[in-house]
Amino acid sequence: MLAATEIARGVQGAVELLRRDPAASRRFDNTMEACLRSFRVMAVAAPIYGLYLLIGYSRLTVSADAFDVIAIEMMRYLVDWLLFPVLFYEIARRRGWLDRYPRYIGALNWINLPAMVIATLVIVVQSVTPTAVAGVIDIAQRAVFFYWFLVTTRMLLGADWGMSVVLLAVSWLPSLLLSILVARYVGVIGLAGA
Repeated sequence: MLAATEIARGVQGAVELLRRDPAASRRFDNTMEACLRSFRVMAVAAPIYGLYLLIGYSRLTVSADAFDVIAIEMMRYLVDWLLFPVLFYEIARRRGWLDRYPRYIGALNWINLPAMVIATLVIVVQSVTPTAVAGVIDIAQRAVFFYWFLVTTRMLLGADWGMSVVLLAVSWLPSLLLSILVARYVGVIGLAGA
């Protein structure tokens, strides 16, 4: 498992990336061992993601039973977390970025932990605000997460804005498609009480 000091260092580095701190990259070792170790963040973030889902599903009516929802969401969590590193490996190989791959993927993994905390807090706020306000909050959250990805890509890969946007699309579009497929599978009927 990850030590508390390691978690603190990873989260601090993730926040420093959001603030565009030039020293942020030093928080992430550029070794495959550190990159592979960063995937343990998936286990640390899982309970937060579980809470996020509980809050989100409490507001929805679905046709699937609880076991199916849990099973499909567990698969979604794994696929969503692992898909971009696999896709990006091929991009990095073709672009000559394999030397930067471990630090970049490690940093993105660490970003997921504070991002999951933020997303959970946002869904709590959205659950008690009017729909129009909740929509604005959702857009603001996405803008922050997209900016965080773009800044991280620029700082750790040295990519220009155009390539950073392309990589954002490579990361986000499969995740969006996965969300749509999960919603169809569990049979989201609508908001509870609506």
